[in-house]
Amino acid sequence: MSEPSVLHNTFVIERSYPHAPQKVFAAFADPAKKRRWFAEGHSHDVDEFTMDFRVGGKEHSAYTFKEGTPFPGVPLVTESTFLDIMPDERIVQAGNMAIGGKRISATMVTIELQPADAGTKLVCTHQGAFFEGSGGPEMREQGWRKLLDQLEANLAT
Repeated sequence: MSEPSVLHNTFVIERSYPHAPQKVFAAFADPAKKRRWFAEGHSHDVDEFTMDFRVGGKEHSAYTFKEGTPFPGVPLVTESTFLDIMPDERIVQAGNMAIGGKRISATMVTIELQPADAGTKLVCTHQGAFFEGSGGPEMREQGWRKLLDQLEANLAT
């Protein structure tokens, strides 16, 4: 039986941060802050990261995988559009990802920030269509979990 041409998936990740929603929101809204936790990484070099944080604005990331990874020297590009922004409460983005020039997914990500006794409850809802060769939703969920760990580390500084 052949692999389906599109695999649809939704996952939800919840995190609690001991910081006010305004501080967590700023980590998504400020391009320099977001680059630190979202774009920088050990497995790739950041070739470009741009962000126009407004409804209708675009975010663009281009990376090259480093030696020692499954895709050394291969480019990874993500393009997304901000669909909805409610300061300190909600961010909705839709985008796509390509590896080596081949589109592997189209997604919508909703970040909800809710005041909590000890700071902020973050709810990340990821809805995706994964195409052939994407590695599937499990890999994407693992990536988002790592990103939210990096966000936590950056909020502490």
